[in-house]
Amino acid sequence: MKRGIVLKLFLLTTALCMLIIAVIFIGQTLFFKQFYVHQKVGDVKAALQSYKNDYLKNATDAQTASRLEREFDQTYNTWIAVLDSKGNLQNTEDYFMTIRLDRMDDNPEFSGREIKIPLYKFMNVEDFYSENTFIYPWIKEGEPIVVEGLNMDKQLIIQRMGRSVANLRQEDQLENRQMVSKEYEVVPRFPSPVQYHEKYPNVLAYGTVTDLHIPEGAESSRYTNHLFLDRIKAFQAELLYGDYDHARNANHMMDYEENHLKYKIFVNHIEDINGNPAYLFAMTSMQPVSEAAGVMRHYYVYVVIVTLLLVLLASFYYSRRIARPLLRINRTTQQMAGLDFSEKIPVTTKDEIGDLSRNINELSERLQSHILRLNKDIEKEKQLEHTRKEFISGVSHELKTPLSVIQSCLAIVKDGVAIHKRDYYFKAMEDEVKRMDLMISDMLELAKYESGTYQMHTESFYIDTVIERICAKLAVDISDKQLHLHTSLEPVEVVGNELRIEQVIVNFLTNAIRYTPNQQSIIVTTTEERNSVKICIENKGTHIEGEQLEKIWDRFYRGEASRQRSTGGTGLGLAISKQILEMHGVSYGATHSPDGVIFYFYLNKKA
Repeated sequence: MKRGIVLKLFLLTTALCMLIIAVIFIGQTLFFKQFYVHQKVGDVKAALQSYKNDYLKNATDAQTASRLEREFDQTYNTWIAVLDSKGNLQNTEDYFMTIRLDRMDDNPEFSGREIKIPLYKFMNVEDFYSENTFIYPWIKEGEPIVVEGLNMDKQLIIQRMGRSVANLRQEDQLENRQMVSKEYEVVPRFPSPVQYHEKYPNVLAYGTVTDLHIPEGAESSRYTNHLFLDRIKAFQAELLYGDYDHARNANHMMDYEENHLKYKIFVNHIEDINGNPAYLFAMTSMQPVSEAAGVMRHYYVYVVIVTLLLVLLASFYYSRRIARPLLRINRTTQQMAGLDFSEKIPVTTKDEIGDLSRNINELSERLQSHILRLNKDIEKEKQLEHTRKEFISGVSHELKTPLSVIQSCLAIVKDGVAIHKRDYYFKAMEDEVKRMDLMISDMLELAKYESGTYQMHTESFYIDTVIERICAKLAVDISDKQLHLHTSLEPVEVVGNELRIEQVIVNFLTNAIRYTPNQQSIIVTTTEERNSVKICIENKGTHIEGEQLEKIWDRFYRGEASRQRSTGGTGLGLAISKQILEMHGVSYGATHSPDGVIFYFYLNKKA
């Protein structure tokens, strides 16, 4: 295969496909994560807006709120919770305890008040169902308890709690306590936030557990994700300590990373079903996108290999298919350059290649037509040149004898020899002049036919009428040789040039009269066949040698002694008849009969 259009198309197509694959691969590698995160964030934001509407319409109790949160988590793989204005979880009736405050050291206004404490922010549900001993055995109804928190606008915000032990020092009266600071890290002792005491005084209160509500089993709890609860606690700390800007972060989104895992946190400021300020707090993991990106990087190795094979095959097929018409056009034009117009380009499309194929086919047909016409003109010119040469040769040969006779006769008359035969010699010269005139006329007529410029006009006529008319004209010549003429004619209408067919019949019949011995017979017949008529003229008593039957149609041919000049004729009659019959496009010939020779030809019947 030459380094031509197929190879170029193959390389170009392969390079283009590989470029597209590389762009897709690089784009997926560099931008897939960003696109996934952007799409995920957009979906969660839209879902939060929809959840907000559903929550305000339907979340009238904890059970309904729990169902909405669970459906949201399952649908969008995002944890969600509704917080009040202080950052506490709303609708936590499934996991709480109630404390009656008995004594307040510095804030007697809280004495005798019952407060409800959600337990999600202090302990895990699993701790109540651990196989080991419960680490908080003192949390049960009727048990004394001590709590510590902040007095925020006459509302006690509990930060930590423990079992009340009267004989312990005040700073050690919180046993097995759990505390969450601003960063929500668990510490063994409570560090007093002195910097906030002026705004929110610290409160230490004693009381008794009056009610304890625990979910039936850890799996039935609404909030078991510790990471999510820790983020809620961190957000609550920002609220309580005044680090959260409500105006700037009405709809806030932040990034968070834990153990090399990335998360997105969404905080939307809303109003709850009672018209109080609240927050929609949602958290979703970005781990799936990292896993998907990692899997895709490995997956693309196999994709690239398979795609490369497919690209090579498709490029080769595509290149061959596109270049096939061009290769065919190239092959056809090469043949046209060698003057071979036999092959045509198949036109299978309606595009520019199809138009080019049609134009080349049309050009091939026109060139072939013009070349054929030129060849015909050349053949005609050759034929004319050949005719001229033969004419000159024939004239030179045939005129030599009569000119010699005339020259001899003139010499005798001039010398006065044989004065008494003067008239004889003049008569001989006159005969030779007539013979030369007839021969020249025949040669001119033959040359006209052989030139190819003569147009043969045809018409319909009855062949029997023509033959009868010719026989009547030659009756005197027939009777002079005491010949017997027999005719068997059928009234058939044929197609041809009547005058030229009459000339052929005259030549055949004259030739038969000339070469038939005296008192012999001449038979003229017409035989009707399916689409033609056969005309036969047979002369009895003479034969022509087999090898001479084909030569009798040549000009000036005289085969035997009986066919010498002395018998008359110019030797051109059969040659002229041959040309006339060939111009009619019919068969002709001469053959032996049992006691003579038959000359025959065919004419087409009128349809």
